[in-house]
Amino acid sequence: MQKEEIERKKEFFWTYTEEPHRSRREAIIAAHPEVLKLCGPDPWTAVLLLAVGALQTTCALLLRHTPVFSWTFLLTAYIVGATSNQNIFLGIHEVSHNLVFRSPLANRLFAIVANLPIGIPYSALFRPYHLTHHKSLGINGYDTDLPTAFEAWLLDSVAGKAFFCTFQMFFYAFRPLFIYKVPFAWIQGLNLAAQITFDVWFGRQFGRSALLYLVISSVFACSLHPCAGHFIAEHYVFDAASRELLITGEQPRTETYSYYGPLNILTYNVGLHNEHHDLPAIPWSRLWKLHTIANEFYRDLPQHRSWIGVLWCFIWDKNVGMLCRIKRQNGGRKIGGGTESHARPGFQ
Repeated sequence: MQKEEIERKKEFFWTYTEEPHRSRREAIIAAHPEVLKLCGPDPWTAVLLLAVGALQTTCALLLRHTPVFSWTFLLTAYIVGATSNQNIFLGIHEVSHNLVFRSPLANRLFAIVANLPIGIPYSALFRPYHLTHHKSLGINGYDTDLPTAFEAWLLDSVAGKAFFCTFQMFFYAFRPLFIYKVPFAWIQGLNLAAQITFDVWFGRQFGRSALLYLVISSVFACSLHPCAGHFIAEHYVFDAASRELLITGEQPRTETYSYYGPLNILTYNVGLHNEHHDLPAIPWSRLWKLHTIANEFYRDLPQHRSWIGVLWCFIWDKNVGMLCRIKRQNGGRKIGGGTESHARPGFQ
């Protein structure tokens, strides 16, 4: 099987079945209708996001006279800054699902505020691409979480995978431009204007080092950092049993992998990724309740035990790499840049 698998990895895993989350969502709701009571916003997320943003700006101010290429600066940016900005990234992920306030507009405006300590405009463009990822999981030409064939060819080596893991931010930032472009909307213009205004003011007021701390923290947050392991962990096919099924044309038990370890505390439970895709209208603070109530749907699925282990395996295991993704053709749905709400029960 191993020789066949290595040969098979010259191509993505193509499947012609529906993504599994819709059918499992229906089964969960049928078996446990009470899970729908878990849906709805959690405004405490806004408090946490503001607190972490305050921590980041405080660190930036404390380091404003510290040389950028010093151990103090770089270690703080990696340990505190990257963890904090990864937390903010994932808090904005919650906001993109309208899970902080009931008003979609309030969520989108708050996301711009939460975005400020990241140093790079991100929130307004992330939302439509991320909602498309949910509604068109694995659909080629729609789901921008999928690597392109060129990326997979270019980075099909230990060095290439290490490069990808180190500079994931830039792949996620520029890949959508080669797949499909979201129409430019006023909210994206506001996000860009607010971020530029903040960055210029912050840099002039507190110095270049303070501003660079925010930006470098964001780069570290999407690099070889323990919390960044979730990017790889979520949808790459890691377990050999699932790869073998895909090679023979059968459907594996899952194409989304959950992680139930302690780093969920820092990342709004993003590790509970099967649970999140099954019912995206449930906020992070109630995902464990969903896992407990519907445990029979999750306990036997393949899962990750370590995000650090995920990064290590992804880089060094010759049977795991950029091509270990499930792709589908056609049938996708793109989400535009308008102000529409996607908040129907169980799917937000």
